[in-house]
Amino acid sequence: MLARAFQRSSVRQFSASAKQLSGPHFPEGVYNNLPFKVKNRRIPYAVPHLIFWIAGCAGNL
Repeated sequence: MLARAFQRSSVRQFSASAKQLSGPHFPEGVYNNLPFKVKNRRIPYAVPHLIFWIAGCAGNL
């Protein structure tokens, strides 16, 4: 009986109401969920990315 009580509590039950489903819709797709801009930048993203990694590796020498 005790095992059954633990088994019931371990089942995750997901639910969503109509209000939650009809909320604000954020844009989906590649690069839309990142906190920085990747496309259409003045400085290409690869430049600060490589500078960051080169500085990090140089600091370990």
